[in-house]
Amino acid sequence: MSKFAGDLHTHSLASGHAYSTITEMAVAAAEKGLTYLGLCEHGPNMPGAPHYYYFGNLRVVPPQIAGVNILAGVEANIINCDGELDLPTRILARLPWVLAGFHSDAGYSGGSLEENTQAAIKVLANPLVDGLVHPGNPTYPLDYEQVVSVAAELGKAIEINNASLTVVRQGSLENCTLIARLAAKLRAPVLISSDAHFADDIGKLDAALALARECGISDDQIINLTAEGIEAYLAKRGKLKRQDSASPQV
Repeated sequence: MSKFAGDLHTHSLASGHAYSTITEMAVAAAEKGLTYLGLCEHGPNMPGAPHYYYFGNLRVVPPQIAGVNILAGVEANIINCDGELDLPTRILARLPWVLAGFHSDAGYSGGSLEENTQAAIKVLANPLVDGLVHPGNPTYPLDYEQVVSVAAELGKAIEINNASLTVVRQGSLENCTLIARLAAKLRAPVLISSDAHFADDIGKLDAALALARECGISDDQIINLTAEGIEAYLAKRGKLKRQDSASPQV
């Protein structure tokens, strides 16, 4: 059973390079004792990702499947130094969960440390964005102190991505360690995620949790450790009511 109540950054086969259906993922989450699952399909600029119509139609996904609360949202792509994302505001505003990050071949070719930092800060300042994902990616260097300080000030989640420590984005550990230490010092909200692209990987969070604890992040900073923490964060973001009033359970 998972130590966590939710895994809030995962991908179904709709993302184009993931391999499980939404139902398969929800069942896997239930089997691991999770009560929340964040489905964050890659935004449309990612090769193989769904058209923006897909995100406009996510309202048809039930808010609960197999007893698991579903946050059907997006991992949007940052597309320029102004922090613009690859979904229109009218779509982002409908979604119960919006994460954003830098990705290769998705509209942002990568800039200087200063340009990347500016983009990350503007993304965090976007009222529709709930968190910044895998900020330790060495392909997109950031001024981590500036970024984590803004996240703490705005109450926005900074992710520690388990996949970055185990299977992808090689070379992330040093950056993630610095980010985690800054998050502990500055009391920024932290999201610990699997970034699962296959149902069996949902809830695999041990490497990221170990790093968080090693760096002094307290349990009350980790928003997805408990259902109460998730719901408090959603309420603070003005999204809990939207989730509660969605379609009926299946």
